[in-house]
Order: sequence, then C-alpha cells, then structure tokens
Amino acid sequence: MTTIANLNRARKKKLAAEKKKSAERNRIKYGQKKVEKEKRKAEKDMHERLLDAHRRDYES
Repeated sequence: MTTIANLNRARKKKLAAEKKKSAERNRIKYGQKKVEKEKRKAEKDMHERLLDAHRRDYES
C-alpha cells in the first residue's frame, strides 16, 4: 500500500524551502559585514564634510 500524503504539509515545506533559497540569495546579494557598513558610512561622512567645507555662500 501507499502512504497517505498530507498535501498541506507538502505545500508548506515547498514554500519554506523556496523562501530559504530566496533569503540565502538576498544575504549574498545585499549582505554586508558590520565593519564594511561602518567604513562605508565613515567615507560618506568624510566626503560630505569635504563638500560642505568647499561650499560657497552667496548672499543676495
């Protein structure tokens, strides 16, 4: 005899596996380490300060 398959359970397992694959791809694509984020933020702040220091003030 064959075993009875619970279709809801099979569907949920399939959906969970797809979500897990998608999450893994997103971690690879968008994930950054904390050190990398801090470095990128520090560089951005430095460039903004540099631009602000060279900004001309026009009085009209």
